[in-house]
Amino acid sequence: MRNKKFQMACEGQAQAVPPVWMMRQAGRYHKHYQALRSQHSFIELCKKPKLAAEVALGPVVDFDFDVSILFSDLLFPLEALGMGLSYDPAPKLGWHLKESADFNNMNSFENAIEALQFQGEAVKETRKVLPNNKSLIGFVGSPWTLFVYAVAGSHKDSLVEVKKRMSLFPKFAEVVTPLMIENIKIQLDAGAEKVMVFDTAAGELSSQDFDLFVAPELTKISQTYPGQLGYYSKNTLPEHLALLRATSTWGGFAFDHRWSLADCFQKSSGFVQGNFDQTLLFQKPEEFEKTFRRYLIPFQNLSPEQRAGWVCGLGHGVLPQTPEENVKSFVRILRESF
Repeated sequence: MRNKKFQMACEGQAQAVPPVWMMRQAGRYHKHYQALRSQHSFIELCKKPKLAAEVALGPVVDFDFDVSILFSDLLFPLEALGMGLSYDPAPKLGWHLKESADFNNMNSFENAIEALQFQGEAVKETRKVLPNNKSLIGFVGSPWTLFVYAVAGSHKDSLVEVKKRMSLFPKFAEVVTPLMIENIKIQLDAGAEKVMVFDTAAGELSSQDFDLFVAPELTKISQTYPGQLGYYSKNTLPEHLALLRATSTWGGFAFDHRWSLADCFQKSSGFVQGNFDQTLLFQKPEEFEKTFRRYLIPFQNLSPEQRAGWVCGLGHGVLPQTPEENVKSFVRILRESF
């Protein structure tokens, strides 16, 4: 009950046609999602397992992605810790972490884990409805990105308020890293083949601070589940990920459009996911096709062995208002080209 192409990519095996999936492939751009969202709140779609499965299934049916992704949100661990969470439509926490005393207001580890069990049920329900030849992965936010949201509510601007409170991160990590380890276990035990760790705020750090604060927590997580986790960070440079990519505990890495995947194939273990610029999907269909075919030429010039592990996708997630026609063409053109 998994996609053969995705399995081969995870194992670093050469193959002619890469698998394809996109971050946020189940989202606001998709009419299937919009129809469900018109009847249910975002939190209902996430927390009611059958609804979460229906959302996750939609893009696999409509666009024939090789991989489905748990439909959820990376902020639910903060809600589970008692920080409150609402969507109107952007996420909003009930309170923010400002000082050490605020840790006393957080729920216990046991209560937080209990509050996240719905994700395991959502994985199970999604697996039930997926075709047998499609893979299923889960995801969590990284401790650093969760810290950014806990302090500031978003990762806009340059994280001034967050960096003013960097001294709180070690204590936050003591709370959140064990929670994320158990959160990942919930998803893996329920049937997720891999779990992605998303770090959308990592690129706002220097590589030195990334190595000091972020990498040690990520290493703890990956060492707990060797080969079962993927890592994605936004706006990072090779210097940021050097320590992580030097280890063999990660199952793969995803890269944004600033990276050269040809270099990544040679220096990463497991799968290499990415990395077409998601904003280019807004081009007119004929222009998009030219752009995407041009993007694929360097990959066509590599042998299957040289690009072993490739999982084709976007540099980041599918953006709201993205034309569905171009998403469908993306999958079609990719398979035609190889």
